[in-house]
Amino acid sequence: MTHDAIIECVPNFSEGLDEAKVLRVVAAMQVEGVSLLDFSQDADHNRSVVTIAGSPGSVMEAAVRAAGEAASLIDLTRQTGAHPRIGAADVIPFVPVSGISLAECGALARQAGMQIWRRFGVPVYFYGAAATRPDRVQLEDVRRGQFEGLREAVKRDAARRPDVGGPDLHPTAGATVVGSRPFLIAYNIYLRLASDTARPPAPNRSTAVGHGATSAEISAARAIAREIRASSGGMQGVKALGMVANGRAQVSMNITDFRLTPMPQVYAAVVSLARKHGVEADEGELIGLVPEAAFDSAAEWVARIARFDPTHRVLERRLHAPMPWPNSTRAE
Repeated sequence: MTHDAIIECVPNFSEGLDEAKVLRVVAAMQVEGVSLLDFSQDADHNRSVVTIAGSPGSVMEAAVRAAGEAASLIDLTRQTGAHPRIGAADVIPFVPVSGISLAECGALARQAGMQIWRRFGVPVYFYGAAATRPDRVQLEDVRRGQFEGLREAVKRDAARRPDVGGPDLHPTAGATVVGSRPFLIAYNIYLRLASDTARPPAPNRSTAVGHGATSAEISAARAIAREIRASSGGMQGVKALGMVANGRAQVSMNITDFRLTPMPQVYAAVVSLARKHGVEADEGELIGLVPEAAFDSAAEWVARIARFDPTHRVLERRLHAPMPWPNSTRAE
């Protein structure tokens, strides 16, 4: 690790309905040496995703504070949403940007996990490069059963218990999954029936406009996700789910290795499979940021994202123009 190392952290929180709570969690991350690059609040998934970057120690402290704030505000016994989750601060990944290795980020993740347990009493699982067991490398394996299922599983199965803390989950905040991984691109594509001319094509409208998803669209989204995800024998480095979001059918994807499977290839595959299943790929949606190496202003997948501004959505450019932190009055 160099003295000017930079890491990114992309914590996901199980709250997307209450803006005041989301802003309080984001405000808790305001630590010297940390820049706020992006945050999104998704009511349908009932989830918020925040992107921060800066020096390793400062970013770790910001993430730990956010986990504590989330635990104090979010009650999973009352929370539901389309996205799988086991914790109020559901997942906290550390990502190397420059001057630091993935393994060093893994060690940092373990330090953060210890602090979350010691300071807030929230048990922690480690995943990715921070995993201490091979069956916990993949996030979906750790999150199996979600909060409700895992809460019961830890009582009867020692193999499901947290790496730090526990053995029971926190009664309302669940558990947090902390780890280290390479850059991940969270990218979604909405679908519409091929004959649906009532909906104008992107980018002339917002994904926030709700339309009732038909059973054919939902079935197609699930089938496409099954065909492209790596775990089903599809594309390497692609995780995918078919779901309903904003009242519409969506293929929700995480591209975990954009060099192995480039974004244009992912987009083309969804377009082709959509036609096979009698639907069309509508507009795209990027959650968080994309690295410069994956960005191409002329690419069709970029053109299909409404109001895409490279200054705000490309990581390296956003580092030079970070967002202002929420002020205390908005966050209260």
